[in-house]
Amino acid sequence: MFNIVIFGKPGSGKGTQADFLKDKYDLYHISTGDLFRKNIINKTDLGIEAKSFLDNGDLVPDIVTIKMLENEVLANKDVNGFIFDGFPRTHNQAESLDIFLESINQRINATIALEVDEDELITRLLDRGKTTNRSDDQDIEKIKNRFNEYNNKTSILIDFYQKQSKFYLVNGHGSVDDITSRLFNLVDSLI
Repeated sequence: MFNIVIFGKPGSGKGTQADFLKDKYDLYHISTGDLFRKNIINKTDLGIEAKSFLDNGDLVPDIVTIKMLENEVLANKDVNGFIFDGFPRTHNQAESLDIFLESINQRINATIALEVDEDELITRLLDRGKTTNRSDDQDIEKIKNRFNEYNNKTSILIDFYQKQSKFYLVNGHGSVDDITSRLFNLVDSLI
């Protein structure tokens, strides 16, 4: 199995690129946001618990998020590997993921961050906001706040994965095809 954690600031294209990686390497894509929605819609015990926090405007505790992720991995263990998107976001989550994967004889093979300067990302997000009507993509202050959240939380994870020699930066500038090609070249070199 080949397991990837993909990082990127909002607008970096990580969702798009995760889909390409999923298709090329036959990986299972686990997006934390999708996982929350799936569990809430299906009214699982974890979904009901997560919804109670979200309805109060609180963050879902790590224990709930981690259990959802573990359940998803165990339900899809016949795949070639996983792409973790939006998880881990904290040092505790990264450690928990490593412990869980080790318990099923797996590991994270690569943590890949798409690197794009913030001015370019603001342009991308404002353009995206015109077509998606996402309010968080139409307000520069909200966009900058999302960048700050990413910068504050991800810097810890960069250090965590660099110490394991599993962290890779990929230039996220250029056409979608150019970025995809860079990612494929990196993954091909690691498999």
